[in-house]
Amino acid sequence: MTSTLRIIGMTCNGCVRHVDKALRGVPGVTAVAVTLPDQATVVHEADLAALAAAVEAAGYSLAAG
Repeated sequence: MTSTLRIIGMTCNGCVRHVDKALRGVPGVTAVAVTLPDQATVVHEADLAALAAAVEAAGYSLAAG
């Protein structure tokens, strides 16, 4: 499954790297592309709650919807 997530709080390439690393650490994630200002495209078998938890643990949040 491929999901496009809107990330709140990313402001720089360092933020992109943090979110990328967090999402890649979720079991079941096979590919990640994170871009400014606020998007992450994730190929995964993990549930969305696990992706959201990883983003939040990295210090960011997901936009609703």
